[in-house]
Amino acid sequence: MSYVFKLERNVELSPESKLVAERDLRETPERVKEGLRRIRELLKENPDLYYGDDDYVFTILLRKCKWYPESALALMRRMAEFKREHSHLISGLRPEHIKNFVINHNTSTVLPKRDHKNRRIVVVNGGAIYDPSKADADDLFKEFYLLDVIVMLEPETQVNGIVTILDYHNMGWTQVASVTPSSSKRQVTFLQDASGVRQKEIHVVRQPMIFNILWNILKPFINEKLKKRMFFHGTKFSSFHKYIPAAYLPAEYGGQLPAVDYSGKIIYDMLEQNRDYIETWDSFGFINKT
Repeated sequence: MSYVFKLERNVELSPESKLVAERDLRETPERVKEGLRRIRELLKENPDLYYGDDDYVFTILLRKCKWYPESALALMRRMAEFKREHSHLISGLRPEHIKNFVINHNTSTVLPKRDHKNRRIVVVNGGAIYDPSKADADDLFKEFYLLDVIVMLEPETQVNGIVTILDYHNMGWTQVASVTPSSSKRQVTFLQDASGVRQKEIHVVRQPMIFNILWNILKPFINEKLKKRMFFHGTKFSSFHKYIPAAYLPAEYGGQLPAVDYSGKIIYDMLEQNRDYIETWDSFGFINKT
């Protein structure tokens, strides 16, 4: 059976996740009500920002910030600043703009099975499977950005977060040479400052020695909080399994599940099916003054 990722967009939180939301995110009926009231008030006090007037959207951002409205407003402003700085890449971005890349290059996917902590597992392959001569870092980022937008729609993921696997199997000089400080800074800044998803762990696997060159490019941009959530395993999968048991991992990581299916069509269809929210999300940010 191949992997088929299905977005769980309109689902009730599981009893386990409700407990996690209360324990880790301070989520109670009283805080939800007050948080939604206060974020609307704060947005009225910040008329240069537009994020609509939808409880669903506000809940996504407030959960990311543990229901502290002032922190959610700060996140909204960072998101708006990131979008403005990188508007040439993400403003007006739609699934069809990256259709060829997503379907034909197959470098990223979301595993259909959550891990033992009910977290989504995202796999990004920057090894030999990635051919920079046919697609560049901008294409990679656009796909990652839209994946982030749709994954944040899942209530279970809003609460439990995601785990990212960075697979550098058979990475060579061709892949390393395609990475620039500017593209590295953009990716890291997005993860740290402008993503609506709770990034719980990042696992680097199957990286060859040449990966150290890439790491030296990335490291200056990574803050201490994210560094503490990064783990480097190489091919020592017993180390990896201390964080995610083998029962939740695909075969190439010493797991008990089928090998990763990088079929881009699955991801593209998921993006297309959630075009409505992609378009809504694209409307958020700083209000254009004409």
